[in-house]
Amino acid sequence: WKGRGSGQSGVGGAEDIGRANTSLPNEEVFLLPTFSTAAKVRVAITFVLFLSSACFNIAVLWTVTQKYRKRPHIRILIVNLAAADLLVTFVVMPLDAAWNITVQWYAGDLACRALMFLKLVAMYASAFITVVISLDRQAAILHPLSVGDAKKKNKAMLCVAWALSVLLALPQMFVFHAVSRSQPIYFIQCATVGSFQAHWQETLYNMFTFSCLFLLPLLIMVLCYSRILIDISGKMKRVFSSKEVHLRRSYNNIPRARMRTLKMSIVIVLTFVLCWTPYYLLGLWYWFSPEMLSRKKVPPSLSHILFLFGLFNACLDPLIYGLFTMHFRREIGRVCRCTHRRKEQASTLIGSFRTSTTADSLVVTAPRIQDTWAHIPVLPPTSCVGSCSSLSFCVQQG
Repeated sequence: WKGRGSGQSGVGGAEDIGRANTSLPNEEVFLLPTFSTAAKVRVAITFVLFLSSACFNIAVLWTVTQKYRKRPHIRILIVNLAAADLLVTFVVMPLDAAWNITVQWYAGDLACRALMFLKLVAMYASAFITVVISLDRQAAILHPLSVGDAKKKNKAMLCVAWALSVLLALPQMFVFHAVSRSQPIYFIQCATVGSFQAHWQETLYNMFTFSCLFLLPLLIMVLCYSRILIDISGKMKRVFSSKEVHLRRSYNNIPRARMRTLKMSIVIVLTFVLCWTPYYLLGLWYWFSPEMLSRKKVPPSLSHILFLFGLFNACLDPLIYGLFTMHFRREIGRVCRCTHRRKEQASTLIGSFRTSTTADSLVVTAPRIQDTWAHIPVLPPTSCVGSCSSLSFCVQQG
């Protein structure tokens, strides 16, 4: 029995998909996974990605929810993208790290089904919201007069994206379950073992998931930006062929802010494609040639690297937003300045408090000593030596 279950079969987990099969053609393999050095490195890097993605995406959520009234339809898209990235951050990353550490599945059957469902919801949401951003940019460039309805349309598309994410991830709750074996040793795993009667059925399910997660979103995004580029190039040709100066200055009637948002969305789409394409291609190889694992033609470290590269996408989205958004940089700078100013004020207050406390003690103590000095008896010069550590204590002793 190989590995942690096609556990990630619905999530594009190439190495886990290949390990899920109870048997390979004409042979049965009992190869239990271990917490290898590659897995340890994967856990360490996942922890770094978790902290980075959580901080960056929470910062994005905080800045876009401030009192910033301009272009609310864009903010809605960014909020949902950050929420999807946070879902990947708080579901996919910790689950992957913990599973690599424990190797087996100790959380029970219900948690197996629920977490596999949430994991795929997070992956679907991240892909579908990227598609919604592409559709929004296409409408903004090709139909600029309908920008007033953009907020309403975006809300509708986002609702559809989240609903589809939940709906398409539902099969995970029926496909996955906790499976145990007693030979050669007792081992329990969250896997799809026994859920498919034939290998082609599992391959079909994996291909359907792969198509919805990657192929269809990629196709829609390519079509959207192809139409945008064709439209912009056509406008540019008309502008440069015209002899009217004011048309050239208008930059083919596309506002600068809209062009900046277009560039941002293109970079977001490119990072999604670049981060996940290698891993999904590896998954395709495993799905159609699972014997490649037994032949050891692909080192396990490669699948670790490619999966981490895919998770890196959740960290890049907020950085891209910050790079292309002046409001984000301004808000972060304001917070940093306020934090620095508060630290300076706190240190100043502490310093002034210490100074005032020292001065007050001198002012209060000195007259008290002078007032009582005349009423105390004269003591021998050695009466306080060795028994008093301060003049005031000696005075009270007298």
